[in-house]
Amino acid sequence: MGKATGFLEYARKENPYREAKERLADYGELHTAQLAEERACQASRCMNCGVPFCQSSFGCPLHNLIPEWNDLLWRGLEQEALARLLQTAPFPEFTGRVCPALCEKACNLADDGVTNRDNELYLIEKGFEQGWIRPRRPAEQTGKKVAVVGSGPSGLAAADLLNRLGHQVTVIERADRPGGLLTYGIPNMKLPKTVVERRIRLMEAEGVSFRLNTEADPEALADYDAVILCGGSRKPRSLNLEHMDAEGVRFAVDFLTETTKQLLAGEAGAGAKGKHVLVIGGGDTGNDCVGTVLRQGCASVTQLEMMPAPPESRLPGNPWPEWPRTLRTDYGQLEAQAVQGQDPRIYETTVKEILTDDENRMTGAVTVRLHRTPEGKMEPVPGSEQTLPCELMLIAAGFVGCEEKTLQRFGLSADGRGRLMPGDLSHHLDGKLFSAGDMRGGQSLVVRALADGRAAAEEVHRFLQGNSPKTL
Repeated sequence: MGKATGFLEYARKENPYREAKERLADYGELHTAQLAEERACQASRCMNCGVPFCQSSFGCPLHNLIPEWNDLLWRGLEQEALARLLQTAPFPEFTGRVCPALCEKACNLADDGVTNRDNELYLIEKGFEQGWIRPRRPAEQTGKKVAVVGSGPSGLAAADLLNRLGHQVTVIERADRPGGLLTYGIPNMKLPKTVVERRIRLMEAEGVSFRLNTEADPEALADYDAVILCGGSRKPRSLNLEHMDAEGVRFAVDFLTETTKQLLAGEAGAGAKGKHVLVIGGGDTGNDCVGTVLRQGCASVTQLEMMPAPPESRLPGNPWPEWPRTLRTDYGQLEAQAVQGQDPRIYETTVKEILTDDENRMTGAVTVRLHRTPEGKMEPVPGSEQTLPCELMLIAAGFVGCEEKTLQRFGLSADGRGRLMPGDLSHHLDGKLFSAGDMRGGQSLVVRALADGRAAAEEVHRFLQGNSPKTL
């Protein structure tokens, strides 16, 4: 596979970021694409590995045939490479933009791994550009009707595969646009909404129906032969503090949704304009908030992370090919450095108190330094309190499970982590009801949701054929 000496001849080269201050002036894509010649050189770095960890459970939840399509790309057989990629990857235009690329860290080149994410993005975009991507309607119909509740990553992946297997698929979405997290949870500069819209139009041309602005009603679903719940892990983790109802305290997902809706309406979001912003949470969503408020012209932004700063390199207890917990500086933090002159993150720190005025509006926040005890608990450091100016607090502390109203509507019970995961780890809940994605497994990556949606679709297909979904 690839060029035998490619990894020796060519250095790893990712798609470069646009200059920070340039991209802060818009919500356009973060990166600039490289020419076909550069992509071929990067693909040639993929070696003929005896054991390609990139496509193992460590590297790719979708089990993409990475060495195979990298080899075809290197040899200039781009259409064939795309066809091989699409055998396992339902939406490379999504994962090519937002996946953290577990496969690249599992590569036998370790932290100098092949640029698989950029390569797959090149292939899918070339496919759309050249007209290689066309609607593919199933040759035969089974006559079975399946409802997919939720149009996020897992829902779209399940709907796509079930449709290809010949079932009549309807996706039910309560929002005004399909895409779920892909549309309203990920900012436009990271995943342009035109890209999501393009995929939805393609799925419609292939036979998938979308019902928007619709709440899933069990009675209305009675006519379907199977139902998959793909509503995500939408219950945000809150802070155990007073004044959580103060003006200026918001959950990150609500803020990002509002910003995207304004952008799609042709309006310039200004929710953070001129304000001192405090982002609670150091993950991807927190970083997205940092990048968003900077584009809105905030006065300052500070990001609090309760955990210690990750190490610069892998620790002995985190060996290759596992995903390394190392210090990453993402696009939002890089933009904050360009504007404010320093990284916005403060580690081992959390909010102790929200300060408000007589009208319950935020005026600031008291933060406290933490330290880890020998028992592994995070305890406050006495005398470390600091008051930070804050007129907008965005809570990006993750999610703790599916919403209560979903459980009540369908008469279901979640486990201790808020998941609809059967005890046998299948997707089958009861009768004709199934679950998939973050609703089943808890908050995770887009690529894992895609893989779980496809796995649920395969289980539903066996069920509709009269085979027990429990037989895996």
